[in-house]
Amino acid sequence: MTIRNPLFFFFLTLFVSACGNKYKLELQAPKTIQVNKALSLKVVDKNRNPIDSVQFFLNGKRVVPENLTIANEKLGKQAITANVFYDGKTKLLTNTIYFLAANPPVIYNYEVINEYPHDATAFTQGLEIHNEFFYESTGNYGKSSLRKVKMQTGEILQRVNLDKKYFAEGITILNNKIYQLTWKEEIGFVYDLETMKVIDTFRYGQSREGWGLTHNDKFLIKSDGTESIWFLDTGNLKEVTKIEAYTDKRKAEKLNELEFIKGKIYANIWQQNAILIIDPVTGAIEGIANLKGLQDKVGQQGDDNVLNGIAYDQAADRLFVTGKNWKKVYEIKLTEK
Repeated sequence: MTIRNPLFFFFLTLFVSACGNKYKLELQAPKTIQVNKALSLKVVDKNRNPIDSVQFFLNGKRVVPENLTIANEKLGKQAITANVFYDGKTKLLTNTIYFLAANPPVIYNYEVINEYPHDATAFTQGLEIHNEFFYESTGNYGKSSLRKVKMQTGEILQRVNLDKKYFAEGITILNNKIYQLTWKEEIGFVYDLETMKVIDTFRYGQSREGWGLTHNDKFLIKSDGTESIWFLDTGNLKEVTKIEAYTDKRKAEKLNELEFIKGKIYANIWQQNAILIIDPVTGAIEGIANLKGLQDKVGQQGDDNVLNGIAYDQAADRLFVTGKNWKKVYEIKLTEK
């Protein structure tokens, strides 16, 4: 028997296509989203096959996509996963989303209150003030040092020269100890505050480089030249957690010298004359102080000789800054623009 009805072949083709139609699942999520916004998550099959159910997870924690608002979360890279149930099977899908700050940063101006002499040959990597003395870490291979400096005159009272294989970076003072980072050598030094003799060392973890260092009494706080800021246990000096610094639009990379001031992290950016004010819980960049005029004031030029040194005198509420090879340390006051 010969079948010539064209409709028969049309419906036969549809039946064969449907039987052989494979699932092509996709987890849909926005690339970026500001916190405090509603987050939309969805799994679709591009071939329009039915999906039985989906379980969604944000950084391993199950979430319900309906009316899901992101709040009080760390900013930066986040992992989205979906466990999809379909056609008697299950499949795990993954995607990445970046959380941004809810609001744009406040812009700050500055006023110079005082200025103090500074060694113009010091390639400043870290600056602290303690009992009216500046403590400073200077960099460059073969020239790296740790110094105690008389504030009013710039006289170097104590100095420790590091081995030429080390490039010294940020420092902080906690419990009568000085903690100092090195750049690429993945090692930090611990000094006795009074004698400035090395009493211990520590190794880095996931943060492969050392840039800036500060503390909030509970943790040492470390930058590594990226947008990441790491928190180290003050007992064993191991990395415990981290945040990522973001504005409402993008991340801030090359975070360098750090200082913890009134509950916020102040950070220099390498090759820029600016200070970021960062929330230590979420990583939100809440403020930006443009200090470009100080480089001109001190008579320096170029990307290398920029602002890099922040020190805070908590008792007197004084903020000090300097830069690489600057001849001055400036006491400044920030004011909202």
